[in-house]
Amino acid sequence: MITPVDLAKAYRLLNHGPVTLVSSAHGTQRNVMAAAWAMPLDFSPPKVAVVIDKQTFTRGLVEASGELVLNIPSRGIAKQVIASGGCSGRNGDKFDALGIATLPSTVVAAPRVAGCVGWLECRVIREPHNEQAYDLFLGEVVAAAADARVFRDGHWLFDEATDPNLRTLHYVAGGQFYVSGESLQVREG
Repeated sequence: MITPVDLAKAYRLLNHGPVTLVSSAHGTQRNVMAAAWAMPLDFSPPKVAVVIDKQTFTRGLVEASGELVLNIPSRGIAKQVIASGGCSGRNGDKFDALGIATLPSTVVAAPRVAGCVGWLECRVIREPHNEQAYDLFLGEVVAAAADARVFRDGHWLFDEATDPNLRTLHYVAGGQFYVSGESLQVREG
């Protein structure tokens, strides 16, 4: 069950360092790519940073539309995550080619990726120098949502999930991921 996430707590969707899928759309074209380098940047308004290489088809769509969605994939779609990084959307609709289902976004035109456990809909904050020099895009989060089976009241609840396929992915290299594990809460004092 997808539920809205309070924007003041949207940073918590990314705070644990999961891999993301960046979805984009402009006109009749849409695309998705894997991105391991994404992070929360600010609280109010909530902002994120993500690296999108100049060579990617996604980059052109993001630049043209000024929007993107950071999708937080789960273990259940790990094969699509790897596949989305191994081909280009320039050769046709990558969603269709890879069998990646979509959901409509609530604010931006780019689709959300089904099978994910979190979504951050963003409008790009233009920083031409950072974009050109470092491939670094900043976005203001304008809507956020999560799968209530694993994220509620601003907290990840992986320990409560009965389905291990709902855990998030953490990319290492060469097709290897780690999956979010058990929680450890340490009290001060």
